[in-house]
Amino acid sequence: MMEITPGLEYKSNKPLYMQLADYIKQEILAGKIKSQEKLPSKRRLSNHLGLSLNTIQSAYDQLKAEGFIESRPRKGLYVIKLEDDIMANQEYSRNYEKKSENVQTNIKIDFHSGKIDLKQFPYSIWRKLTVQSLYEDQGDLFYTGNPQGELELRKQISAHLFASRGVRCSSDQIIIGAGTQVLMGMLCLLIGKNHTFALENPGFHRTRVVLQDVGASIISIPLDKNGIEINHLTNTKANAVYVTPSHQFPYGMVMPISRRLELLKWAEERNGYIIEDDYDGEYRYKGKPIPSLQGLDAKGRVIYLGTFSKSLIPSIRISYMVLPQSLIKKYKENFTIYKQTASRLHQDTLYRFMKDRHWQTHLNKMRTLYRKKHKVLIVSVKRYLGDKVKIIGENAGLHIVLEVKNGMEEDMLIQMALDTGVKVYPISVYHDTYIKKDNAHILIGFGGLSESEIDAGIRLLKEAWNF
Repeated sequence: MMEITPGLEYKSNKPLYMQLADYIKQEILAGKIKSQEKLPSKRRLSNHLGLSLNTIQSAYDQLKAEGFIESRPRKGLYVIKLEDDIMANQEYSRNYEKKSENVQTNIKIDFHSGKIDLKQFPYSIWRKLTVQSLYEDQGDLFYTGNPQGELELRKQISAHLFASRGVRCSSDQIIIGAGTQVLMGMLCLLIGKNHTFALENPGFHRTRVVLQDVGASIISIPLDKNGIEINHLTNTKANAVYVTPSHQFPYGMVMPISRRLELLKWAEERNGYIIEDDYDGEYRYKGKPIPSLQGLDAKGRVIYLGTFSKSLIPSIRISYMVLPQSLIKKYKENFTIYKQTASRLHQDTLYRFMKDRHWQTHLNKMRTLYRKKHKVLIVSVKRYLGDKVKIIGENAGLHIVLEVKNGMEEDMLIQMALDTGVKVYPISVYHDTYIKKDNAHILIGFGGLSESEIDAGIRLLKEAWNF
């Protein structure tokens, strides 16, 4: 989806739909949204911005009335062809860039859930191993390699998964890819688009987008305190389900063993598949780790997804999936024509990093570090925000959710926080259809912040939200 991220003024007398319409209009005039370019659908833009469908519809109606966009039957909304006014565009572009820089410099604390602590990354070791890969390889890594990924790395992943998550697999069952979305696209082809996919609601929106884009049938399943509701799932025609049981995204509950066994029973009876996304299962702060669904699976119904984005660095783009025997057979018969999508050089460097035990050392170090940051976050929330908020999903992972009990809506809370230099994030974008709750919910990530920044950020939220 094109980048449409307006700075809306929620306290302004100007309606939100007019602010959004003016923003899109200015982007068109500045040439940032091109003539003949397709605009996002109402639902996608609504989910992206956390605004109601009525607000998006009104903004689009205004743009159509002013002649900036047109509706094409069965295709969507498109920007009309405009004559370029170069000087006007350049002048607006300069003003817009200046305004954007001011907004960015105003952000003091960014509670982004996707950020990690990069200061602790072992740069010198990684650099040394990368050079080693290039020197010893003598150019072979410049070719495309095995479609499943580097064999030696897959062996290391297999050993690590068994030791840390109880996943039982051989290297032959592992497929490496450049991120979870890439692997989900291939998985949808493997399982078959004739399957109906059930998704947690709310849940990881990027997975939902992949399934929508490939034309799969999707059903949204609500959550309870233990994760996805089995009774609701059973009453649907779904025969594949995507879950985040070790740390549900975004609400953070950990699926107990009883619910995991119920889910496995559902998959066996339905002859379906469970897609287990263990995106940050390495980080747990209370209780003992619960075995992965894949490790409990005796019928070959679980597909396990993992990534190095949270535990190493996001930009490395190395994720993996563990397929049951039935699907790995299908993969080898029909899908090896798809070439490997992750850098072979990075894969080989990561293999050496794991083989020499730098990986385990780094992971232990990060666990200790994030445990300290997590403790500071919880203590700061209780100290500054008190009983005006409820902490949700605090037992694992690199984010929590705050239920804010001051009567303000989600978009107002986000804007007021931004006014004080703190960036927090909406929950509504992760819902298939967002239903307004009595109390707004806000996502708070802490991995990329220092302990002092975490404390300062929560203290600023107290001021922003008038506690």
